[in-house]
Amino acid sequence: MIAVRVFDPAMCCSTGICGPSVDPQLVRFTADLDWLKKQGVSVERFNLSQQPAAFADDSAVKAALETKGEAGLPLVKVNGEVKSSGVYPSRDELAAWTGIGAPEPVLDEKSRGRCGPAKTEASGRENASGCCGPSTKSESSAPKKSDCC
Repeated sequence: MIAVRVFDPAMCCSTGICGPSVDPQLVRFTADLDWLKKQGVSVERFNLSQQPAAFADDSAVKAALETKGEAGLPLVKVNGEVKSSGVYPSRDELAAWTGIGAPEPVLDEKSRGRCGPAKTEASGRENASGCCGPSTKSESSAPKKSDCC
């Protein structure tokens, strides 16, 4: 089984996605780790403030802390090999390191139209302009009805 171990910097909780100002990178990364778990990957996450022994017991993590300090965190290991240090990797990187193909993004009905065609409420027909701008010159005079741009 593929094993991913994440050594996070000191945070207030195990994921860092709590409190009044949540870092969007942490939210994304937490979702990416959940995705890995659903693919059958073993995922362990360690928080420096809550599990310091895990950092001291791992020679690669200990070395990174000695040379880079907390700037070396987060540190991500896959099957015992350091793959990333100092940044949260993307889902594509996690997928490549674990040998899992990253899924294509799925747009639900709510997000449809945010960056592409959207159905107009009155007619039910697709509006070719979406939110990114009019597709014809005559549409440019109409006010935008989208909240995404």
